[in-house]
Amino acid sequence: MNNLLITLLTCACLFSLDASASVKALEILHLANEQNIVNIASAKRYLLLPVQDNAPEAKLYVVSANRKILGREINIRLARERVDYIVPLDLSDFAGKDIKIDVQGMPAPSVCWKYMTLSDTFDKTNREYWRPVYHHTPVYGWMNDPNGMFYKDGTYHLYYQYNPYGSTWGNMHWGHSTSKDLVTWTDERIALSPDAWGTIFSGSCVVDAENTSGFGEGAVVAFYTSAKPTPWGDVQAQSIAYSTDNGKTFVKYDNNPVLTSDLRDFRDPKVFWYAPGKHWVMVLAAGQEMLIYSSPNLKEWSYESSFGLRDGAHGGVWECPDLIEMPIYGTDEKKWVLICNINPGGPFGGSAAQYFVGRFNGKKFVNESPTVTKWLDWGKDNYATVTWSGVQDRIVAIGWMSNWQYQAQLPVMQYRGVNTLPRELELYVNDGEAYIRTIPVKEVETLRKDCIHKEPFTVAGGESVVNDFLKNPDGAFEFEVKIKTTSAKESIGFILCNDNGEEVKCHYDMSKGQFVMDRTSSGKVDFSRDFPAVTVAPVNMGKTVSLRVFVDKTSVEIFGEDGKFVMTNLVFPTRPYDTIRFFATDGGYNVKSLDIYNY
Repeated sequence: MNNLLITLLTCACLFSLDASASVKALEILHLANEQNIVNIASAKRYLLLPVQDNAPEAKLYVVSANRKILGREINIRLARERVDYIVPLDLSDFAGKDIKIDVQGMPAPSVCWKYMTLSDTFDKTNREYWRPVYHHTPVYGWMNDPNGMFYKDGTYHLYYQYNPYGSTWGNMHWGHSTSKDLVTWTDERIALSPDAWGTIFSGSCVVDAENTSGFGEGAVVAFYTSAKPTPWGDVQAQSIAYSTDNGKTFVKYDNNPVLTSDLRDFRDPKVFWYAPGKHWVMVLAAGQEMLIYSSPNLKEWSYESSFGLRDGAHGGVWECPDLIEMPIYGTDEKKWVLICNINPGGPFGGSAAQYFVGRFNGKKFVNESPTVTKWLDWGKDNYATVTWSGVQDRIVAIGWMSNWQYQAQLPVMQYRGVNTLPRELELYVNDGEAYIRTIPVKEVETLRKDCIHKEPFTVAGGESVVNDFLKNPDGAFEFEVKIKTTSAKESIGFILCNDNGEEVKCHYDMSKGQFVMDRTSSGKVDFSRDFPAVTVAPVNMGKTVSLRVFVDKTSVEIFGEDGKFVMTNLVFPTRPYDTIRFFATDGGYNVKSLDIYNY
């Protein structure tokens, strides 16, 4: 039996593509020049499409009554030599109609034609070893930037950049998940799909409590970038949609787009109500600056100012802004913070999130520290961080846990994309300078199943102290540690490791005042030359240091010194880390407390 036949039989079994389980009412016509027509005459909900992750893209159009259906124009990597996974094309909008699928750029001798089938169900069972246990991911397909997050009537809504037709970037929609507790997420139906103005790029949502827009009191209004490729270059404009059922379904505004520009990079609208001025504010990313607009009604927008010409890092394009008034910890004072995600140009290569602290009068933002570049996270994998609207008692943010350097090469296929833990943000002051303090939302503590408490112990110079905690086969856990540095002079820290020799080494460099995470030997790292990395955060070393560490199947998130620094990095160990090894290179230290929580 040849390898191709083995592959096909395996895929048929893996994806439950038994023809007897589905009425295969398809007629496939192959034309010249890799043109194909799929006639569909049976009323089934899905057309199941076999995908090969590294294949060239084909173009797929849904045709009804001899007309191409807007929003059903798909770029998809249909399987040529092998089937990596299956994605569904939802046909429920065409019930009772005969439709055709126009497939362009696809050779006739390809395996996809044999395994393309109709079905009333789509198997969403997880098939990925590295799918996280307690972080948000899409059920299948590609995910990047979190979008449109709002809180209303006890529910947190999380939308995200989504490709439902493959685990590579493209066909941008808004996917949708909801949660009551920021920990357990429910997958919802797609919220926004492409239309005549293009695909659906990043944006935000607000609740229009006073009906300034005329869409209805309490309507949820979504702002997004319509992104349309043309033969003359990409076009980006701002569009809106509204929901009267708390964000479950949206109706697009008839007069879209509501804001246009001749700029090539003109995207990611963040909108909020500015109470002192009684108007709405929109912050937009435009190349390497942010543009600020105002509106009385969410439909008509006036330019107010720009920010960023000489501020912060400029190694790449600015994206995904957020502008929030943030409290200073331990005081009654507040300052405005502008979050600015940048790609490339991060401190360790690729994408990252920077921020600015200053003043905002409803029309213009002023950075109070133009010579200082501030990073929200000191790892490689926290990008597109934005906050939920509608949360009254705290500021809650989430980021896309990846990096544009290697996201498309990650060693998973059923899905690609994971979000960070939701985090609370506030400011603290150090030497007269305001910085963001980041802590995990308190709801994550509900994940704790049991606590392994270790009595205080000492680690001497050159010594390694092992703590085994193999109780969770998924490798999902949290631990809190407090260390008294005593006589330590060089490096003190810990190593997460397993019996396969894979490890993540984390330590304080006492002489340089730095915290360091090394994932170069963390497991599978060879899928990208940019993935093996050492990341470094500046810290103020005291006699006692504290860390809160969250480990999931594919990530390590460290919150140090009560959130004064954060480091987020992906990892891909071939078996879970089941040991913490504490070490000191010179001098020694005391572990005052160590609590390990299995998830």
